Amino acid sequence: MEWYNKPSVWEVKDDAIAVTSNGKTDFWRETHYGFIKDNGHFFYQQISGDFIVEVKVNGDYQDLYDQAGLMVRLDEFNWLKCGIEFVNGVQQVSAVVTRNYSDWSVVPMPHNPSAIWVRVTRRNTTVEVEYSLNGTEYTMLRLAYLSPVETVSVGVMCASPEGKGFPIKFEKFQIRSL
Repeated sequence: MEWYNKPSVWEVKDDAIAVTSNGKTDFWRETHYGFIKDNGHFFYQQISGDFIVEVKVNGDYQDLYDQAGLMVRLDEFNWLKCGIEFVNGVQQVSAVVTRNYSDWSVVPMPHNPSAIWVRVTRRNTTVEVEYSLNGTEYTMLRLAYLSPVETVSVGVMCASPEGKGFPIKFEKFQIRSL
């Protein structure tokens, strides 16, 4: 695996990836806010064809828009990020699909869970985003078109758009071909 925008602090140990996001980092394109940011952290590998990727995410979210989860990326114009995004003190299960312009879907959690499991399934041009609070029962958050390109970058991502950074632990990260 390799980094796109390597953070200052990170470590891979056993089945966990520990990261502290750098401050003022994000992935976003144009919509609503009128800016482009492509300086978030993304630890990835190249995957061809259909796959399922999943990870357990535990973050010490502190500031507005602190975020951590999965990313599937073709380039700076075509990508998906999903996981938790912290908005007004509430963890939101979040998905952003970008095809030149970013959009954003959220579901607020009734309480701020200690961890969330996130899973993305890619079949041809479609990505399906699911989340779980226990790692076994998943709920679909989003079904979206992404890209017909065969090979994409897949991995974990985090960012801290407004804050100075926060610690995240990714566990049980795995990718399976379909």
